[in-house]
Order: sequence, then C-alpha cells, then structure tokens
Amino acid sequence: MAADFPPSARLHRPSEYAAALRGRRVARGALFVVHQGRETALQPQPQARLGLIIPKRLARLAVVRNAIKRVVREAWRQQRHSLPATDLVFRLVARPPQGSLRVIKRAVRQEADALLARVIRC
Repeated sequence: MAADFPPSARLHRPSEYAAALRGRRVARGALFVVHQGRETALQPQPQARLGLIIPKRLARLAVVRNAIKRVVREAWRQQRHSLPATDLVFRLVARPPQGSLRVIKRAVRQEADALLARVIRC
C-alpha cells in the first residue's frame, strides 16, 4: 500500500484537535504524549488521522519544530494502515535532546515508532 499523507488523513480544525485531546491518552514517552479521539456514531472515521502539537516554548527554533513534524509524519505514514481508524494527536511535552539535528531526528523517530507500536497493540 502507498505510504502517503493525503489531506483526508490530517486534522485541520481546532475543534478536531480539541475533540481528540478530550479522548484518552493512549501512550506516553519521554518526549510525546499520544491522545486518541473518541469515535462517535455520527462521524465514524474511515481511516486514521494525525495531528501534531509542537509548542514553540519546547522547541524554540523553527527548523527543529519542522524536523520533528517531518519525522513523526514519516513514522505515521509507514504504519498508517495498521493503526486504528481514529484521530491521533502527538503532543510534544518535553524539550528534545541537545545536539545536532541528526541526534534530535533519531531520538524523535525511535520514540514515534515505539509510541505507534503501543497504539497498534491497544
């Protein structure tokens, strides 16, 4: 299956993020907390959708915030078809490790893969 990221697989509106954040917390790591939105009978999701919250107070530089988003999106893309058909929001809750961008990307990717594996098991 293609590992793409179409607009239908993203959260767009603040109300969609709020609904997902009101759901349950399904996984927590050193850097991220993953929230899973509740499924409603009115709007069942045909596929998993991803939302990212990367606050500026935790990742000051735009290049770091954008790199974190790219890495999480790529990890999500590769496991998208195994995920439950709900909304998932990755929220950064700790500062990324100090060092080069390569070190940050490696740490984020390892944690994103581990958290997505935990979501799949739930």
